[in-house]
Amino acid sequence: MKVLVACEYFGIVRDAFSKRGHDAWSCDLLPTEKLGNHLQIDVLEIINQDWDLMIAHPPCTALTSAGRWYYRDKVEETIRGAAFFMELVNAPIAKICIENPAGIMSTFYRKPDQCVDPYFFGEPQRKRTCLWLKNLPKLNGLVEVARNKKAFEPNPVYVDYTGKKRYFTDAIAGNKDGRHHRSKSFESIAQAMAEQWG
Repeated sequence: MKVLVACEYFGIVRDAFSKRGHDAWSCDLLPTEKLGNHLQIDVLEIINQDWDLMIAHPPCTALTSAGRWYYRDKVEETIRGAAFFMELVNAPIAKICIENPAGIMSTFYRKPDQCVDPYFFGEPQRKRTCLWLKNLPKLNGLVEVARNKKAFEPNPVYVDYTGKKRYFTDAIAGNKDGRHHRSKSFESIAQAMAEQWG
């Protein structure tokens, strides 16, 4: 398949599909962090180029519930973010997944088709991520977790970016590159996407 991974410069999702033989390309305004097929361009300029599948990670700062306190007086940023999200939703691509944290798009657009956590796929972290799907099945994670997630929910992983041990999300938020770390895709979820949607 011809796969577009929109708004991704880490190369994680792109590489998961490439390793399975797909013609996968990441696209972002920033250069890629890993060598591979990457278009450093506005994704809207290439969205009409006969892609079979798009997995998009639109910027969430103005859309996420966590950032709403900061953006309550910045309505224009939120409107621009929501409009961009909807341009991705309405792209002329047969199969689409839009990934974002819980936020205002559940109200502005519709509820997500699925919410996943990295620990559903064998990671030790918790980081709830919503998926809006078009012509794609829900991702299958660990069956036991899906049936009774509280029983299998891990304790938060401690990381030490700043010299202090804190919860995973707090530690990366306190780091000067916190937003960068928080936006990074998890390898296990990328692998599940490539295996199940590829």
